[in-house]
Amino acid sequence: MTSHARALEQLRRICTPLPEVSERLSHGAPTFFVRGKTTLCRLHDDHHGAHDTALWVPAPPGVQEQLVEAEPDRFFRPPYVGHRGWVGVHLDVDPDWDEVAAMVREAYLMVAPVTLRRRLESESDGDVT
Repeated sequence: MTSHARALEQLRRICTPLPEVSERLSHGAPTFFVRGKTTLCRLHDDHHGAHDTALWVPAPPGVQEQLVEAEPDRFFRPPYVGHRGWVGVHLDVDPDWDEVAAMVREAYLMVAPVTLRRRLESESDGDVT
């Protein structure tokens, strides 16, 4: 199995349990959407000859800069969406999937409507008890 296929399998495990998240190709890349409209994250493979598998995900203000500065071998400012604070995560070098899951969850809480955020939080509260 290629690193892209393994990464897509892991992302499906992370994204599909989130309320009203679906997957489809967008601009040639597997992309996860909230309610079929709002982009949650995108998996790129060899984007414009980059020769790697990477996740692009929105991040809270300032996080992109912190991650890229602290670990430039793992994180990068992706083209097209980097100016909006999205962060790129290289996934073909033994990624920390718990960290990726936390980033995707944070992105979900940023982009999902309030009703879905509340639903996720109540489901999470139910898991704890």
